[in-house]
Amino acid sequence: MSSTQTFTVTGMTCGHCVASVTEEVQEITGVEDVAVDLPTGAVTITSAVPLDETAVQAAVEEAGYHLA
Repeated sequence: MSSTQTFTVTGMTCGHCVASVTEEVQEITGVEDVAVDLPTGAVTITSAVPLDETAVQAAVEEAGYHLA
């Protein structure tokens, strides 16, 4: 059963930002899909298991951004 969670990421301003965040978040074990809405900063993640927020935060920070 899939789990969907939405996080808000600050600092994204362009398509490259979206690609960077998407790439890092997709590397988290269990992630099936990542959808980023640039205007709102919403990052919706669908995963096979519930995600640990610290793993998401680490991935977002690795991309150079922050969770709100």
